[in-house]
Amino acid sequence: MTRTGLDRIWTVPNAISFLRLACVPLFYWLLVTGQDGPALTVLIIATASDFVDGYIARTFNQVTTLGALLDPASDRLFIAASVVGLAVRGMIPIPLLVAIMARDVLLLTVVLVRGVRVRDFPRVNLVGKTATFVLFVAFPVIVLSHVMPSAAISLAVIGWVLGSSGAVLYWVAGFTYLPALARVPARRARLLKRI
Repeated sequence: MTRTGLDRIWTVPNAISFLRLACVPLFYWLLVTGQDGPALTVLIIATASDFVDGYIARTFNQVTTLGALLDPASDRLFIAASVVGLAVRGMIPIPLLVAIMARDVLLLTVVLVRGVRVRDFPRVNLVGKTATFVLFVAFPVIVLSHVMPSAAISLAVIGWVLGSSGAVLYWVAGFTYLPALARVPARRARLLKRI
């Protein structure tokens, strides 16, 4: 059966999202093994592809349900790989790692405890998009501080300030998602409705 409309799988934006997901372990490995130049290249390409696939999806009517799931999933995984890798390398302070990861752990816990289905998760809002953008600017700047020793201190400071600002926005976005998650009927309630 041919898939059409929102249930399509093989679209250009989805293919880009799949490739971006595949880049997560490559980026992490390059980062933790000290290959900063290649890691920075992968991160910049992945960040750019995030905007490209969204543009293609909207412009060429290729928005799909799968794409709406893949895009934020790849963002979350790249953010996790970035902060863990940067913390392992000592490029960011541990509190920044904890601050960013704790937000996703909180939301994931709410989703698991309530049995929220993936399709019921609230759409990414403007605050969430802004937080992701700021973090995706901060991480390359921090890596760049190790690629360009002559500007290491200034780039590191800029990266940490952006990373801290992104972490604050990340939490603000998380708190805006919590009420929407609370409105989704719990899994038990959905099951009782079917009986």
